[in-house]
Amino acid sequence: MKNVTPFHVAIPVHNLDECRTFYKDVLGCEEGRSSDHWVDFNLFGHQVVIHYKAKSEEEVHTNTVDGKNVPVPHYGVVLPWDTFQSFSSTLKSKNVKFVIEPYIRFEGETGEQATMFFLDPAGNALEFKAFKDMEQLFAK
Repeated sequence: MKNVTPFHVAIPVHNLDECRTFYKDVLGCEEGRSSDHWVDFNLFGHQVVIHYKAKSEEEVHTNTVDGKNVPVPHYGVVLPWDTFQSFSSTLKSKNVKFVIEPYIRFEGETGEQATMFFLDPAGNALEFKAFKDMEQLFAK
C-alpha cells in the first residue's frame, strides 16, 4: 500500500450548485477545473468530478452487510485511521445525516475497520473507511 495511485470517478448530480457546496464546504474538497456542467474536486488526493445529469427516479438499492443495509452503488476513500476519526467528527459537527453511522467492524479480528455511509445532496452514496492495519486491506 505504499504506492497509492489516485483514482478518478465521475458522479452524476441533478443539482450542481448544491453538490458543489457540499463537496467544498462539508467534505472540505479543494475545487479544481469546472464548467457549467461539471466540477473537479480533490477528495483526499483523488479526482472526483460531479457532472450534471437530470434527476432520476430510480430507487437506491441496498445489500445487507454486517446486519446493515449498505447502499449500492457507492464510492469513497480508504483513509488512515486517525484521519477517519477526525473526518467523521467533522461530519458529525456539520450535522451530516448518516445512512450508517461511523462504527468499527471486525473489532480485534483480521480486517478490523472503521466505516460510515452518507449521501450527497443528489442521493449518491459515499463510504469512507479506515483499517486499523492498512496491510490488512485485502486480507482474507
